[in-house]
Amino acid sequence: MSAALAIALSALVMTLIVGGRYLLSSGGFALATRLKHPGLYRGLETQMRREIGWSLASAAIYGIPAGIVAWGWQAHGWTRIYTDVHAFPLWYLPVSLFVYLLLHDTWFYWTHRWMHQPRLFRIAHAVHHQSRPPTAWAAMSFHPWEAITGAIVIPALVFVVPVHVAVLGLVLAIMTLMGVGNHMGWEMFPRALVHGPAGCWLITATHHEQHHAAYRGNYGLYFRFWDKACGTDIGLGSFGGAAAAAGRGDRAAASRSDARPDA
Repeated sequence: MSAALAIALSALVMTLIVGGRYLLSSGGFALATRLKHPGLYRGLETQMRREIGWSLASAAIYGIPAGIVAWGWQAHGWTRIYTDVHAFPLWYLPVSLFVYLLLHDTWFYWTHRWMHQPRLFRIAHAVHHQSRPPTAWAAMSFHPWEAITGAIVIPALVFVVPVHVAVLGLVLAIMTLMGVGNHMGWEMFPRALVHGPAGCWLITATHHEQHHAAYRGNYGLYFRFWDKACGTDIGLGSFGGAAAAAGRGDRAAASRSDARPDA
């Protein structure tokens, strides 16, 4: 098999994996929403179909670099991914997990904040903010230009920072959990965590809801560190308005002017 065909097949397989992971995770959270908060997504059927369409397109964009990296790792050992748990000290496993999450969060914060510049918002990020209120299907609802910025970070890191394959899988699982959970329109974590000391530094759906409501601030993915350091942390949001609007079929929020606040 030629290298080009092998790369193409690897990219196709990774695209199917990313797409399948999205459908399973977002579908699971959407089902949980239906059971826990009946009617929360009522009237949002057209929006959810749009979210699924954009997200499946994003899955292909995420799958291509992931497929190239997977092929390079297996065929040529190009990356710093390792399978022998003893290749590094055991304490490095949790350290590498935190390093990956911190670096990913840093990249996400600055690119996300950049996307809120007026011109880039109109060109790309407005697609994501069309989800008003966001649903569990909105986690990967990105314009292709924005999807590219998200698709390259983890594939780039595996060439630089050593990581055990299981830790890499955990990073991807956390990324999926937070990406979907932060958009589903209700808080899955207990109030004691969200409003306690841990919640001061960890991002949950309550924190990200405020970003979608205000169109500014709260740009992080996992941690509130960069928002606090840069003065863009605007606190926790509320789900009451979104839930009531969904339950009534009130789409007043959707007619709100697409203001493009500066980052």
